[in-house]
Formats: sequence, C-alpha cells, structure tokens
Amino acid sequence: MGKVVYSMITSADGYIEDSNGSIEFFLPDEEVHQAANEQTRQASAFLFGRRMFEMMEEPWRATADRDDAPEVEAEFARLYMETPRYVFSDTIETVPDGVRLVRSADAVAEVQRLKRETEGELAVGGAGLAASLVDLVDEFQPYVMPVVVGGGKPFFPAGVELKLQLAEQRTFASGTVFLRYTRA
Repeated sequence: MGKVVYSMITSADGYIEDSNGSIEFFLPDEEVHQAANEQTRQASAFLFGRRMFEMMEEPWRATADRDDAPEVEAEFARLYMETPRYVFSDTIETVPDGVRLVRSADAVAEVQRLKRETEGELAVGGAGLAASLVDLVDEFQPYVMPVVVGGGKPFFPAGVELKLQLAEQRTFASGTVFLRYTRA
C-alpha cells in the first residue's frame, strides 16, 4: 500500500510562496537539493496541482536535456523524468508523455486508488492539491528555510486542525531544517 507524502520547501513562518506569489526565497543549496534528490528516489509517483506541475515540468524536462547542468540538478531532472507524474487540473487539456491528467473532481478517488495499488511514496506537490487531499496525507515533510516572508500561500491549509507527531528532523549547514511528521 502506498503512502501519501506532502513535502515542500517553506519559509520559517510556514509559507510556500510569498504574498507576491514568488518562490525566490526557497532556492535550496546543494546539500538541501541532494536531500530532496534522495527523497525523490523514494517517490513512486508525483501528484501535482496545475500550478506546481507548470512550475516543475518544463524547467526539469529542459534540465534533463542539458549537458551543462550542475550534477545535483541533472540528477534531480533524471529522477523527475523517470517518475510517473499525475496532474490534477480542470483547465489543462493535454499533457506530455509520462504524465497522466486527472480532473479535480476525481482527485480523492484517484489518490485512494493509487494508495491501494502503489507501493512506495505518492509525493504531493502543491498546497491546493494537498489541501483537497489532506485527509489522505500520511506524512507532512516541510523543508523549513531560515527566512520569514510575512505572508503568502501557507504550507498547511487554513482552518484544518491536524494532530501530528514528529518522526524525524534534520538540520542542514544552511540553517534549513527538514521535518517529517506523521499523524498522531
């Protein structure tokens, strides 16, 4: 049985993007990027909302085709392209090879099916999709960057109460902290 894991880089005050919609604050250093690569190796599939899919797909597809990309980025791009990807969207009409399009109304049923039929981690990317699947998420794994942005899009959905148990923590030289929470 698969495990649904929601992981993203956040600011210290809990935002995945600032109030202008920017993610510039969360560019990881090589050590954090390598940890994310290790996490990506564990993913049996990526589950993306439309915005996260658009932010990830083209740049990493292009990086996979470059010979001059830094090794940590090239490694992530290879892992990314090798991993099945699902995008949950009502506005996208077509997707590239290796990607499956699922309509938003079918998200919970599709993730329940994937959870039953897939071994390994189903990696959720995107706050909106994570909010719609919050009852199915087994682990929450923020990478907390040492920066405060003062507002924006939160990692955790507003109005949802979750009782969590810290299962793992790791501190990087940059001050970034990885936290792995399971449901209490």
